[in-house]
Amino acid sequence: MLNQIIVKILPYLPEKFVWIFSKKYVSGKTKEEALQVCKDLNAQGIKFTLDILGEFIKSLDEAEKNKKEYLDLIEYIQKFSLDGNFSLKPTMFGLLLNENICYNHIREIVQKAVSFNNFIRIDMEDSQCTDKEISLFLKLKKEFPYNVGLVLQAYLKRTKNDIEMMMDINNKNNPLNFRLCKGIYIEPEQISFKKYKEINDSYIINLDFMLRNNIYVAIATHDKTLVEYAYQLITKYNVPKNMYEFQMLFGVTLKLRSSIIEKGHVMRVYVPYGTKWFSYSIRRLKENPKMAGMILKAILFKNHGK
Repeated sequence: MLNQIIVKILPYLPEKFVWIFSKKYVSGKTKEEALQVCKDLNAQGIKFTLDILGEFIKSLDEAEKNKKEYLDLIEYIQKFSLDGNFSLKPTMFGLLLNENICYNHIREIVQKAVSFNNFIRIDMEDSQCTDKEISLFLKLKKEFPYNVGLVLQAYLKRTKNDIEMMMDINNKNNPLNFRLCKGIYIEPEQISFKKYKEINDSYIINLDFMLRNNIYVAIATHDKTLVEYAYQLITKYNVPKNMYEFQMLFGVTLKLRSSIIEKGHVMRVYVPYGTKWFSYSIRRLKENPKMAGMILKAILFKNHGK
């Protein structure tokens, strides 16, 4: 109960207090700080996907600025010959303001990635964006068949149907490329599973379908139970290592992450950075209210030491 109360209060606290929590899950506020995290991950044999924080923009001027920041980031990162790619959220480029402008911005970013033989992952946002983001992905994949992927959310009841709808463009030489996660947005019960077991069951059903149908899957979870199921399915279908990877958020479940790597599986870490770290951190905190108590202790300890 106390943690839930702290979660509600935190958005109104000074940002310097929230940063005590955030710095564990955000790689930095600048691309230089993010670069160092990416280098450290590669040194541990871990791939990365970089994400500039910021979503649900209010003006198209922001979209133009965000596009330029991504283009600069791709150019910057490629100088260092690192093993990683990029993720982006379409609402950061005006998806809900002007779909054509959003598409053109993202197309330019994908084109830049293609020039370096790199890859862009389109993140899935809340349900008002689902159809728009699937359409955006399919349109981009026609032009850039090997360099774009999509995120799908297991807690949405529609996800299995969405996968099946896209199967007509899946083939061995050019498989669909999905990141499968549980989903974090608050959605109505009519369209989303709410209970832990229901969400996990849906995750397993969708993962099973992907792995046995020649879809490249980024298995994005911090749930040990789902990781164990994934191992079983990989063995059951004899999935080659070039057709899947595990993914985790920066700073989360490090022990489980290490155990996956030790078993010889590919691991990619989602590395967010940027000046818009505050809202991202609050969302992470709502997912894990137990962290609120740790923040409170850190604040009190800091103040006590003064």
